[in-house]
This record gives sequence, structure tokens and C-alpha cells, in this order.
Amino acid sequence: MGIFISVEKTIECVAIALFFSLAMLLSSAKLLGILQSCLYSNKKLIEWTRKKNNLTLGRHLLLAICCFLTSAVLSLAFSFAGEWSAIISLAGFVIFYIIYIYADNRLSLRSPATLTPRFARLMASVWLVSAIVSYLFVTLLNFADYCCGNALFTAMRYVPLAVLPLLLVPLVCLGNSLIKIYEVPRNASYVRKAKAKLAAAEDLKIIGITGSYGKTSTKIILAQLLSPKYKVLSTPRSHNTPLGISMTINSNELEKFDVFIAEMGARHVGDIAQLCEICPPDYSIITGICAQHLESFHTMENIVAGKGEILQATKECAFIADDCFELFEKYDCKKVKCDCVSDIVSDCDGTTFSLLLGGEKHRVHTKLLGEHAARNIGLCALCAYEMGVSIQDIAEAIEKLDFIEHRLQLIRSGGINIIDDGYNANIKGAEAAVNVLKTFNGSKTVVTPGLVELGVLDTEENAALGAKLVGLDHIILVGDTLVGYVKQGYLDAGGDADKLIMVKTLLDAESEISKIVQKGDTVLFLNDLPDIYN
Repeated sequence: MGIFISVEKTIECVAIALFFSLAMLLSSAKLLGILQSCLYSNKKLIEWTRKKNNLTLGRHLLLAICCFLTSAVLSLAFSFAGEWSAIISLAGFVIFYIIYIYADNRLSLRSPATLTPRFARLMASVWLVSAIVSYLFVTLLNFADYCCGNALFTAMRYVPLAVLPLLLVPLVCLGNSLIKIYEVPRNASYVRKAKAKLAAAEDLKIIGITGSYGKTSTKIILAQLLSPKYKVLSTPRSHNTPLGISMTINSNELEKFDVFIAEMGARHVGDIAQLCEICPPDYSIITGICAQHLESFHTMENIVAGKGEILQATKECAFIADDCFELFEKYDCKKVKCDCVSDIVSDCDGTTFSLLLGGEKHRVHTKLLGEHAARNIGLCALCAYEMGVSIQDIAEAIEKLDFIEHRLQLIRSGGINIIDDGYNANIKGAEAAVNVLKTFNGSKTVVTPGLVELGVLDTEENAALGAKLVGLDHIILVGDTLVGYVKQGYLDAGGDADKLIMVKTLLDAESEISKIVQKGDTVLFLNDLPDIYN
């Protein structure tokens, strides 16, 4: 009989632990998405939960309180059922976990989690950790009941499980730490494989692109300008980390290509050097320098040093934006200053400019918006010309350039002009986007949550952004993190307070837009922030 009861209790503990592990995994869906967006950094996840006006921990506490009170009332109400009263009390957990999961899913992430193999392994790890913790907790409560022998404790023995919602963040971090035991050496092996594969492709020309802004746009433009002469492989989207670059290398047959373009991102000194060890560039491009990622670099000198690492590895020639060329004069590699673009005329119909190559000047036009588009094209044209693409082919390729997704991408919908600059998160890009908006006719509206990763310049630069918004018809500020600085800068510069609209979420902003925008008007979505900054 004792053995039977022991088996019965074990089954009960396992079943309850499986319920709680599943409930906690589903309840942590948003936390897992945030963790992925901050590159699986436990530190950044914890910092996010502690941000002002972040209600995550408060919502976990509310869930715990609701579960505690409901399960306590149910266990007392059904105390006449003996041991079964504790099982019945679990209904309170079921009800409130379901409510929480439903409500949490309605607060969707701006950047939804991507179900990569690593993310799937993270989910499995968090589930396993939650299952083990839940099982140990349930088992200890039953052991305490066995030792206590009190009828009231027997009825209420599962009420203390209400503390589990308070462990959601620690359990996610623990699951992430455990999976890194596997991920770190696996990733290192994956990178080594890519490095060896690329080194074996001796005829493949490698181009590295870095800078504080414009890397992805420049990469896409360069690939199109080189395409008349070469078969080009480039890293997709904004894949500019060791794993992102390695993924491109390992998943392609390099012998089918003549050129490999690698976008190189950095948040710390040494990051670019690490990327150059994987794919040492024959040619390199530096798009420009500003205070982007100052939060992690700490100083402008570190930003310049970090980006300059690409020049130390460049074998043949580097092409550098004219407004930051002097910052890199100390480097010994062959450097070309991008001064080939002049007479830029940019409006709502695109950008026209003069392009000087090989002593010949050509007047070219692109549908891309903004003066900075012409300067990015100039960098790419210099590189393509150096690599043997004819001036005529370059000019024709410029004419055929299409909008780049989320980077001053013009979308016309229902007679309304929508400028999607959702990936913009830097000082110079924001200024360019606002200048583009001002070239359109009709009412002009900007939707922005401000700029991020500026460190000590957060206040100054967001205030400067606010000043640039003066003269627009509507300014919709989204969130709580940085918009206070934008608002103050706007008002200090003489902006009209009646034109300011403060909202909590992007969905709220879209609701406000529907009330104020008509056909012929233009809306700029400037920097749709990742969730970790909101």
C-alpha cells in the first residue's frame, strides 16, 4: 500500500510539474523574444525588465498574487474533500495562467521572435529548467505535508506554487546560460568552418563594409553595381556578426561567385578585427562615422578605432566617406576619399547628382531618396570602377536601383505617401529622413520613438532630433524611453505643442494617423525601435 501511494504521489508530482513547466514556458514567450533581440544576453534582458515604466515584473507579481488568492480560497472552500482539495485549488492557476498568456500575446513584439534552431533549443532548455524546478517544488511541498500531517496544510499544500511566476525571469536566464554550454563551442566550430571554406576560395574577391550607418544600403547598392561584371554573393539583411557572416559562407557554394560582400557590424573595439579574421577584405568601405553605439563603445575615439580595424586588414584599397576620411589618415593601406559626387538634387521623386569617375562626369538619377543615398552610391561606384566595371554599366545600374526595405522606402497606399525608415537608428540618418519628408507636398507627419544606443549623448541628440521636427504638421512620439528628450528639444526650438501627440505603442500611433492623415499627405516612420529599448 505504501509503495502504491508513493507511485501515485510521484505521478501526481510529475503531472503538476509538466503543467507548470508548459504554463511558464508559454508565459515567458515575450521574454524569450526580447532575449533573442538582445543577442541572447542575460544582462541586457535583466536591464530591460528594470527599465522605467516596464511593467513586466509588476505583471508577474500580479499573476502570482491572483494565483495565490484564488488557490487559497478554493483549497479552503473544498477542504471537506481532503487531499483532493489541493488538486482542486490548482484550477486557480489554470485560469490565471491562461488569462496571462492571452494578454501577453496581445502585447506583440515589434520584432517578432524568429524560430531559429538556437531559439528552439532555448525554448527546450527553459521548459526543462521549469519542469525540474516545478517538480522539486511540488515534491518538497508533498514531503512537507507528509512530515506535518496537518489537515489545513494538506488542503493548501499547493498554494505556495504561486511564487513560480516570480521566477520567470531567473528561469529564462538559467535556461539561456545552460544552453550556452552547447552553443558557444558549436558556434566557434561553425565560424572555423566558414573561415576555412572562405580561405580555400582563392579566386573570390572579398569586400568588407562597415561604418556607423548605411552599411546594409551600401551593401545592396554595391552588389547591384558590380552585377554587370561579376556574380556577387552578399550577407543577407543585416547579418553582420561572426555567425551571420559564417551562415552565408557555409550555406553557399563559393565557387559559383566572383565577389563576396560582407557587412561588418561592431559594438566594441575588436569586433571588426574578429570579422576580418573570418573574411579578410581585398577591398573595404567605411560609410561614415557618428555616435551610433556610443552606449557600448563609450567614446568616439573607440568608435573610430573599432571601425578602423577594417583598414588594418584591407589588402588592396579602401573607400571612405569624405566627411570622415581624415579620421583614418594614420592607416597605411591604400585609401580613396569619396569626393566623386556633387550637385545633388533630392526631392520626393528621387535623387539626381553628378558622378565623377575616371575623369568623366555623368549626370545620373536614382529613385532612392535623400542626399545620403547619392553619397552611398558614390562609395559603391568608386569601388565598382576600381574593380573594372565600366562607367556606362555603373550609370545604368544606378538608374535601376530600387528602394531598400525599411530604409527610406517609399510606399504609396490609398493616396498616402508612407516613408518606411524603420531601421534608422542613427543621428545622421534621422536628419536625412526628416529632410526627405520636408520635400513632399501635403501634410507631413513623423512617427518616432527617438534614437538609441547613444550613451551619454542620449539626451543631447534626441533633443537635437526634436529641434529638427519643427515645421512638420504632426509629431507622434511613441513610448516612454527617449521621447521626453525629443519633446523637450522640439518645444525648446519653438515647436507648436498642439502638433505633438504622445502615445504608448505603435498601434496607438497608427490609430492617431488614421484620424489626421488624408490623401496626398505623407507619413515618415522614423526608427521603429527594438522592444529592448521600450
